[in-house]
Amino acid sequence: MRGKRTQRLIRIASRLLLHPSRQMSLTETANGFGVSKTLVSDDIEIISDALQSEGVGSIVTDRGRSGGAYFIPSPSREYRADKLRELAGILSVPERLLPGELVYYTDLLFDPEWASFLGFTMASLFEDKKPTVVLTSEVKGIPVAFFTSYALGVPLAVCRFRNRPSDGPAVGVHFPTGNGDVRTMYLGTRFINPPSRVLIIDDFMRGGSTAAGMLLMVREFSASVVGVGVFIASADRDKRSVTDYRSLLELSVENGVPSLSVSDI
Repeated sequence: MRGKRTQRLIRIASRLLLHPSRQMSLTETANGFGVSKTLVSDDIEIISDALQSEGVGSIVTDRGRSGGAYFIPSPSREYRADKLRELAGILSVPERLLPGELVYYTDLLFDPEWASFLGFTMASLFEDKKPTVVLTSEVKGIPVAFFTSYALGVPLAVCRFRNRPSDGPAVGVHFPTGNGDVRTMYLGTRFINPPSRVLIIDDFMRGGSTAAGMLLMVREFSASVVGVGVFIASADRDKRSVTDYRSLLELSVENGVPSLSVSDI
């Protein structure tokens, strides 16, 4: 379908952006538009330059015989730092402080604009680890983990705290919490297949018990963990179950006022 180049650029860009980290065949694309593969490659280079200028990501191209191209959502360091500072400012108000020195952020996690930004940022931090599945726990971790898996082009697995028949056969693991209790989480046996490379995403970490439970779950599936990403981590690191992680924001409470700062990402 031969058309104006402007229209072709927009259509190619839309295909890449709607399917991040999934390869688009250059040959099939060229045949579909009735142009040469070289011309399509030039189009993709223009699109990639524009996306990098916007600081939202880049396009990787394989120019071999069976070559293809795919979009990697990777917010620039400056862009994500600016957005995280904005988010920290929104959260650092007394009205958001909850009992137990927690902060209310559920409304932001379930806002698609913020959730997609956080997920794409998480994906950019771990893209080089080449995860094959993203793992989180219900409920608040799901939005960020979903957009992380979407950006990486891999499936999402969700640990539940109650076994659900709709998940089919499941594995259950017991893990201690910070207050000395023992909880159980479940994961359907069809979610992870060895030798999967698992990226764990959590919404909040204080003692790290939930993340530690997910680490135990991955071990039960004979898979490997390539990273742990956390939206907000408490500044108090004493007696934390998980020490190897990357967080986007760090929370401290001073005189009844939550204070959030951008982590070194």
